[in-house]
Amino acid sequence: MDTKLTGTMTGEEMVALSRRHTLFEWSVQGAVDPIPVARAKGIYFWTPEGKRYIDFNSQLMSVNIGHGDERVITAIQEQAATLAYVNPAMVTEPRARLAAKLAELCPGDIDTFFFTNGGAEATENAIRIARMVTGRHKILVRYRSYHGATAGSLTLTGDPRRWGSEPGIPGIVRVMDPYHGIQRGWDSTEQALAHIEEVIQLEGPKNIAAFILETVTGTNGILIPPDGYMQGVRALCDRHGILMIADEVMAGFGRTGEWFAINHWHVVPDIITMAKGLTSSYVPLGAVGLRQVHAQFFRDHMFYGGLTYNSHTLACAAALATIRVYEEDDLIRQTRIRGELLKQLHADMAAKHPSVGATRAIGLFGIIELVRNRQTLEPMAPFNGTSPEMQALAKFFRQEGLFTLVRWNAVYTNPPLCITDDQLREAFDIIDRGLSITDQAVTA
Repeated sequence: MDTKLTGTMTGEEMVALSRRHTLFEWSVQGAVDPIPVARAKGIYFWTPEGKRYIDFNSQLMSVNIGHGDERVITAIQEQAATLAYVNPAMVTEPRARLAAKLAELCPGDIDTFFFTNGGAEATENAIRIARMVTGRHKILVRYRSYHGATAGSLTLTGDPRRWGSEPGIPGIVRVMDPYHGIQRGWDSTEQALAHIEEVIQLEGPKNIAAFILETVTGTNGILIPPDGYMQGVRALCDRHGILMIADEVMAGFGRTGEWFAINHWHVVPDIITMAKGLTSSYVPLGAVGLRQVHAQFFRDHMFYGGLTYNSHTLACAAALATIRVYEEDDLIRQTRIRGELLKQLHADMAAKHPSVGATRAIGLFGIIELVRNRQTLEPMAPFNGTSPEMQALAKFFRQEGLFTLVRWNAVYTNPPLCITDDQLREAFDIIDRGLSITDQAVTA
């Protein structure tokens, strides 16, 4: 078989070689059935045989500006032709310009950045920084969360993806979320904050370095914090000298209709992590942002951290070009506008389909939760599991050319921010038809 990079392989050949010689993430390898992809543009991608898919999950909630934007491609090409890589102890123009631009965009006085290869490494360095700055060890985290797949970030993760790597790193303390959905969390913001306060007291406030939380929880359900929650967390952290770390890896760069989701609640975290939409995944890049007071700590203290690809020139150039696309195309404002249509389409599905038990959305960050019974709210699939109905729904979407995340009892609606109204309706037409499958399983 010809394995040269000529772009002439069939989809079947791509799948066969990849299954033989690569490992697929979070999968039993014998059960994987990947989609072969040859090219992509805008909100669509195609197989080598020409089948078109709507990318309704922005791949991993990350291709925010859409596929194949020539402005970013050109920036990467020009940077590669000029200077592809230098030792991160040196400085380059893309590094300098990107740091200055992020200082303009980030909330409050966050103005100092450490660049990483992605979100997981941003998490790792955020908690390392918090421990160095505070001299404390423990880290507060939430159960319904995902922070990455490296050793430390996976321990911080609350969902079942951490189970296979436990016990993980020491010092991690979990709290519950103020979750208002199919499966119960806390009933009110006040209860959630009181629970956190109690855990802080039981663990010893002077032992806790930081509380890391996804500003809007992503793959664990698009959980949008109620008003007052983020402000309450900020107050608790201030009271006890705990650093607040906002994980904006998935929610940042316009996904919620703001540059960063934390801006919805007018809260400034001590540390912010980002990746994904920073370059729209054209090139891997993550970053940790610090408030001035914490960055000053390292003026006369060693920063114990380093990466071969820290501040990589291609990644920094791609990020700068991506940010220009957000600005030139007014994508942050457009996301707010299209987000209202997304909510209306969610409501239409709930009114029409008895299997829709709950919907949530903020900007173009959305979810439809499916149930067997609207009175009992029995989910269409169990926690950390699937069901014949959810499998059939996922199969239908694939047949009809809709790619999105179907996880547990939920369908995610997270398209590229460049999507049009007509394209949104096109995707929901497929969802509408697919939900007839799950409707048949409803008992009341």
